[in-house]
Amino acid sequence: MKIETDQAHIGQVIHQVVDYTLRMDLTWDWSCGVAYYGVSRAFEVTGEKEYLERMAVWCDEYIEAGLPDWNVNTCAMGHMLITLYEQTKDQKYLDLILSKIDYLENKAERFGDRVLQHTVSSKNDFPEQCWADTLFMAAYFLLRTGVMLNEKPFIDDALHQFYWHINYLQDEQTSLWYHGYNHINKDHISGIYWGRANAWAAYTMSRVSKVLPEGYLYPPFMHINSSLRDQLASIKNLQKEDGLWGTVLDYSDSYSEVSASAGIAAAMITNNNPLHGKYVQRALNGVLTNISENGRVLNVSGGTAVMNDRDGYLRVDKKWAQGWGQGLSLALLAVVMENNK
Repeated sequence: MKIETDQAHIGQVIHQVVDYTLRMDLTWDWSCGVAYYGVSRAFEVTGEKEYLERMAVWCDEYIEAGLPDWNVNTCAMGHMLITLYEQTKDQKYLDLILSKIDYLENKAERFGDRVLQHTVSSKNDFPEQCWADTLFMAAYFLLRTGVMLNEKPFIDDALHQFYWHINYLQDEQTSLWYHGYNHINKDHISGIYWGRANAWAAYTMSRVSKVLPEGYLYPPFMHINSSLRDQLASIKNLQKEDGLWGTVLDYSDSYSEVSASAGIAAAMITNNNPLHGKYVQRALNGVLTNISENGRVLNVSGGTAVMNDRDGYLRVDKKWAQGWGQGLSLALLAVVMENNK
């Protein structure tokens, strides 16, 4: 894909964003999980050992202080643990990975055909609801672990989660994704095409073909590819003049939201349709404009449940730096650097 960039500048911005991210006072939860996934991707493309070492120091200190109970959201920390284990072969990181996998496979709330219910605490937070967020926090982690350990049951369950989340959350008419689905009421709650939900879906689906060897041998693989193809074909037409996408994708007065835009653009690059290059270029320029000199990613919406209506999404503030904004921006910058090497 042709993207006009200055590799040295991208590397400098990556370093600034990583440094800001690692100085944030994040806790062992999904915000940190997405943030440190981004740092891990930055390490992969730059080889900067400092990133790995600082994550390891933080992780070891947190282990000593005491870890929380697992839920779907805290399993996002597994992405960082995969990187630490692959690089150090330290058994304590693998033990934590397997503990999270055991939770997902044997203890996590499920409904219907063993679909993971989205949970944010040890409680039954959202009975029989699936959210697009689960794909990043749990399904993608399950897939990466299964590939790393050559454990087909983990791979199969990960792809099973993708299959059902596509069926429950993607609108066949628009090809956009709803944020959530309530299996009890058989509805999409507010029925909103939330920007970051579409980023969770697009980014993780794009990564399946990257991390899964011989993915075409798995029956859900083409289902995932077709879902992503149609989703991106629809999303590209909703890009705003500033190169970003709105926090509510199909509402023109929605504010531009940087974390969703970074995840969507990263998915487009990873999916590698050359006709998407112009949309990626605009998005990259838009994201870079929203990164301050100290590495803080601006205009990222705060934590967002499946809201009751459109106004609920539009009123979520975008004042503060957020781990998911840092992480998804790093995911974009990392794949830009890979693309141009």
